[in-house]
Amino acid sequence: MTVPRPHTPAPAAGRPDRPAGGPADSAALTGRRRIAFACHADEDTLPGLLTLLRSLALTNPRVCEDFLLLHPGLPGHALDAARRLHPRITDRAVPAGRNLRAEIFRTTGHDTVIALSPHMVVLGDLGELLRARHGVAAVPQLPLPSGPRRVDTGEGLLVIQREHLTEDTPGRLADGTLECVPLPARHDFLVRRLYDGAPVPEDTVILRFDGAAEGAGRDEGYGPAERARARHELSDDDFRTAYCALPGPKHPELLTHLARPLAERGATVDLARTLAVHHTAEGRYAEAVEVLLSVTPKADQPRFHETLGSALLAESRYAEAETHLLLATASPEVAPKAFSRLARLAWLRGDEDAARAHAREGLDCEPVNRTCRDLALLPAEPAPDVPDGEQLAHVALFASGQENAGDKVLPEAVRLCFGPDTGPRRWLSVPVHRHFDEVALERVNARRALVVGGGGLFLPDTWPNGNSAWQWNVRDETLARIEVPLAVLAVGYNVFDGQVYRRARFTGSLRALAEKASFFGLRNHGSVERVRELLPPSLREKVRHQPCPTTVLRLLSPGWRDAAERTDTVLLNCAYDRAGLRFGHDYGHFLAEMAKAVRAIGKRAEVRYAPHAPADERFVYDLRREHGIALPVEPLYDLSNAEVYDRFRRVRLVVGMRGHAGMIPFGCGTPILSLISHPKLAYFLADIGRPEWGVSVHDRELGGRLAERAAALLDDHEAAVADVLGRQRLLWETTRANLAELGGLLDVPVAADAGGGPLPAGERPASVTFGA
Repeated sequence: MTVPRPHTPAPAAGRPDRPAGGPADSAALTGRRRIAFACHADEDTLPGLLTLLRSLALTNPRVCEDFLLLHPGLPGHALDAARRLHPRITDRAVPAGRNLRAEIFRTTGHDTVIALSPHMVVLGDLGELLRARHGVAAVPQLPLPSGPRRVDTGEGLLVIQREHLTEDTPGRLADGTLECVPLPARHDFLVRRLYDGAPVPEDTVILRFDGAAEGAGRDEGYGPAERARARHELSDDDFRTAYCALPGPKHPELLTHLARPLAERGATVDLARTLAVHHTAEGRYAEAVEVLLSVTPKADQPRFHETLGSALLAESRYAEAETHLLLATASPEVAPKAFSRLARLAWLRGDEDAARAHAREGLDCEPVNRTCRDLALLPAEPAPDVPDGEQLAHVALFASGQENAGDKVLPEAVRLCFGPDTGPRRWLSVPVHRHFDEVALERVNARRALVVGGGGLFLPDTWPNGNSAWQWNVRDETLARIEVPLAVLAVGYNVFDGQVYRRARFTGSLRALAEKASFFGLRNHGSVERVRELLPPSLREKVRHQPCPTTVLRLLSPGWRDAAERTDTVLLNCAYDRAGLRFGHDYGHFLAEMAKAVRAIGKRAEVRYAPHAPADERFVYDLRREHGIALPVEPLYDLSNAEVYDRFRRVRLVVGMRGHAGMIPFGCGTPILSLISHPKLAYFLADIGRPEWGVSVHDRELGGRLAERAAALLDDHEAAVADVLGRQRLLWETTRANLAELGGLLDVPVAADAGGGPLPAGERPASVTFGA
């Protein structure tokens, strides 16, 4: 079987209009839409542009998309005022003789462009425009009482999709060969309709001044419209203060851009906390600490102390964090969160008794607090009953309770690479998030070797720390003092599209890890390339591909037997952690398309929902509420690993959004389809040469494509299973070759073919190259 080279990612499945990109181009892999506002302005209309920008922020505080400004060659300083109002303005000078508005149709690099005018003021929610997916949407205008409806391409609102960003589109709209997608009048409401003092309709989203109304005052009959615009004609500081004072969530980037100048001149406690909360949402914990420490709070400001304590905790400034979190427990409203942070802090520092005590206090305040409940039930760590030198140490995320089912399976799969004994007799568990201190170092150095992985540990959040800026909470100097052989096994670069690292700290830690490791294997070629980009040339070739062991489970597990019969079932999984990064503005579209797919697939097999974590169950609630479809639920997080394997190998197809909702069933020999909202799913499908097994959650035709591909796998199921097994065998050959080398480096036995057990002494199979 010939498999395409996996390190050349295919275009995002279902997105033929999106060019292929390298692993760094994560939007090309996830299909996430890039949206931009576009506006034209010259010297005369710049004041109107500033009013437009202020109104956009004050009425849509959670929206911060790219803003393209077209102008006739204005000097740079003329645009400074606009840049102060929006962090993502890019400008382009248009050559003399060209129409400024028409240049919008030359825009490239975006999937949706919302064309505005400096004569507009935004008064309402733009969500409907941000969610538009088809054609060119506009409000048809009536130039004369008896005239035909037309589209105002010169000044009117236009929502243009990628395929219509062409020079001939305005002409086609004008002559009727391209029909617009009609929008309600409230999205481009002409002020001239309000003559004689008529009020602005309450549902108006965009108000546009043109013609006779432009520049008109109250004496000429447009007073209410002028007052609506005047509300947004503010000084910079008044505008910033008004934005920061808005209730509810705000876009972190926009809030930071507008609040920072106020804070630099002396932040209030409330402003400092607001800014810090949004710094934290962006993973900028050091900046959050800095702004919070720039003000002097009172002891009775618990929310401030909780925010500062949490930011200090993320920076690994543990003693200071404890002080502020204890102050925060004084408030009944804040205490549950503060106690959960204190419990986590105590656990990070290795004090499990204190962790349980703080967690119980948190439960006394809020009995349903999930974090406190989990930490209150921490199991006692078993004492090893074998000599230290006979054990391997394992740094990993060890999930328990109702945590992510994939995270429970993963450590066991990694350990199977070294034989069938995956328990405490053979292995010393080192929790990845716990501070790797002197005690941990001593315990690891007394073992035979150290294995780090697998899973998406190159991730900046979840349990952030200032020691490494990824999931293993280890300082460089402590890492350097590890004396036993160290292997990085099947770790993934797990950054979402739109998510960033604290680059300097992470790259420093990554380099220290690469220098120390005897073996450095990442679970997909996309991760290999991303990590190599961050390392110096001397270390890049050390990084290699090692598939996640979950993808070869049936070949690693002792006594594995494929199911003799499969139930007529399709399991479906969706993920809801970091939902904003996964769905952007497209969640409603995703839900509607999934309803279509569920109905179509349900005609061939029973569709059952399989959440990996309790948060994933939101899908069944939303699907039932919005589309009247009820799905039976099989909570995988309540099953043992053996039960998870058994469930996956007995169904006909698994459709999943989580990485391990694809890799584990694939490892069990079951066909899969992936709902791509994260680059790692596309990376895996590229590795196995099956990009068509993935569909972007942003795909316009998601429902139809998913149903069509599911039908193909279900209708010719025997061939689909054979395809999975063949591609799995190629991953196994890579794994087997790596393990043979790894066994020699660590001086430990490793798993053999199908059923565990050690490889024969001296056997060192050659590496397999995909596509060779």
